[in-house]
Amino acid sequence: MDPQKTLPEATIHGVDKRRSERVMLRVPVLLSVTANEGIVTEEATYTEVVNAHGGLLSLEMDVSAGQQFVLTNSKTGISRECTVVRTQQSPARRGLVVAFQFETPCPDFWPIVFPPKDWQALESQVTAQEK
Repeated sequence: MDPQKTLPEATIHGVDKRRSERVMLRVPVLLSVTANEGIVTEEATYTEVVNAHGGLLSLEMDVSAGQQFVLTNSKTGISRECTVVRTQQSPARRGLVVAFQFETPCPDFWPIVFPPKDWQALESQVTAQEK
């Protein structure tokens, strides 16, 4: 068996292949789920980790992988359609930890500017020069 084929795509050759940098950021959001009967259920919560393609949040509402919902940034009022990628029981509190992705990348949804990947290299050079 080829050992590379057993590794997740994100870690092939030990390189992180994420589509965008993750940032730990607590943003107030409103999650809205519409049931088949047209009934909308909402829950106000906070993100834990965000990136240009989605994020991670805690939720008391029961959702499942593949489920679609609308996420609204409570500070800006911007709303985007999202899909649940995976869920797991929250180790710290009641409810779920939910990984989600935007239907289309949306880096401007969050109140940050995602730094270029070469910033880490620049920071290392500055630190070396200061020594």
